[in-house]
Amino acid sequence: MQKLSRHALVFLIFLNGYVSLSLELSVLRQLSFYVGSSAVITSIIMAIFLGFMSLGYFVGESQRINESKIRNILGLSFFIIALLSVVAASFPLINQYFFWMYDAGIKSGALQTFIYSAIFLSTGPFLFGFNTTLLSRQLRTYDSNCTGSIMAWDTIGSVFGSIITTLFLMPFIGVNYTVVLITVLSVVATLMLTRKLWLCIACVIVLISSAVINSDTCLRRVFGILVNNANSTISVASEGDTKILYMNGLPMSVYQRSTNTVAEYVEYLNQNFIYKMPRDKQYKILVLGAGGFTLGLQDTRNEYTFVDIEHTLKDISEKYFLNQKLTDNKKFIVADASQFLKNTDTQYDFILLDVYSNSFQVPEGFITAEFMARLRARVAPNGIIAMNMIVSPEFNDKYSLVFDNTYRSVFTHNTSRHIIGGFDPWSAHDGASNIVYLFFNIENDGRIYTINKTPVIYDRLM
Repeated sequence: MQKLSRHALVFLIFLNGYVSLSLELSVLRQLSFYVGSSAVITSIIMAIFLGFMSLGYFVGESQRINESKIRNILGLSFFIIALLSVVAASFPLINQYFFWMYDAGIKSGALQTFIYSAIFLSTGPFLFGFNTTLLSRQLRTYDSNCTGSIMAWDTIGSVFGSIITTLFLMPFIGVNYTVVLITVLSVVATLMLTRKLWLCIACVIVLISSAVINSDTCLRRVFGILVNNANSTISVASEGDTKILYMNGLPMSVYQRSTNTVAEYVEYLNQNFIYKMPRDKQYKILVLGAGGFTLGLQDTRNEYTFVDIEHTLKDISEKYFLNQKLTDNKKFIVADASQFLKNTDTQYDFILLDVYSNSFQVPEGFITAEFMARLRARVAPNGIIAMNMIVSPEFNDKYSLVFDNTYRSVFTHNTSRHIIGGFDPWSAHDGASNIVYLFFNIENDGRIYTINKTPVIYDRLM
């Protein structure tokens, strides 16, 4: 078989680096739907990915392969990568995997991720490393002193794979079609290296499979998914007259239009705080984590600012969830909650922080004392902050305890904690519930009553 040109080899090294990073990022994004995107989850995926890639480098260097067979071996390798991109990164297949995991009683996100990575993220990265080594051996026939060039083009490909995938492909064409593109590029590399008829036919089958499985039609018809981009996977499900908005696999908002019924914790906030606001002025209300825009849904008087990082949320909510436009007193800003608080000088009369979707999908930067201090600085005098948390009502896990400690280190006075719905305080395994933490921004001198000084009668008259 004719030897590949130097430019073709450099392009394949670049393509190998591009596909490897793009596939890793796509898998990270797809898995976040089920296990979140914490540092633990990311480290498991990266460790297995990089570990098997390193093994591929060693094997590719140690194997004595006839030079005439290298092109066919590389062609088959890129084909396997194309096949694995469909299996490892397609949402419908990942969904089936997690169904089997839960059916088998494996519910730990870290364990689910480790098993998934060991099965589906071992062969692909191994082949990426293996391919780089074989392509390098071919390139050295043109220039024996090309190690730096090889490393540079592989890294440049990885850089492009990272930037283009996260900044352009996922936001504008979606994660599903990003996976299709990865398959296409792997097939292109296969066909550059070999012309074997059976492999060409297999490539066509894999391409068609990838396009069908990852099509918007399939995702919408089978899973009800309306958006699948770099930030979120969004779907809307109907249960009778009730609609449920899901983001990244978790129910974010509930709405029944005929009765104006919303999620229980939102109803609690609406009835006790929002709809009881005095009519002496137009109050400023900030909602961090817009959900389905149901807080104050019937309020057309006060000024609302909804902040969320997902830019499609307003359009999806209006069209598929609320089935109505937001009223003119409601503004939507696409931004990270922490950065928004950092960059605004506005003080709000009521702030709802609703970004803690689940105990395993926690934006870790939002549970820190530093973030809460930033939040406190944005509440107006006599204003109120509400945080919707998913934690243990009876503090039966470390996460619930430490979060409560963190919260009270910043909001030291004038706080309360409301459990939404019932719970059993005597059960050791009652699980998590919606807990609304409240802070009232009023003056408090920190004075306490002691046996020596107890001026209660005067305090009650003040």
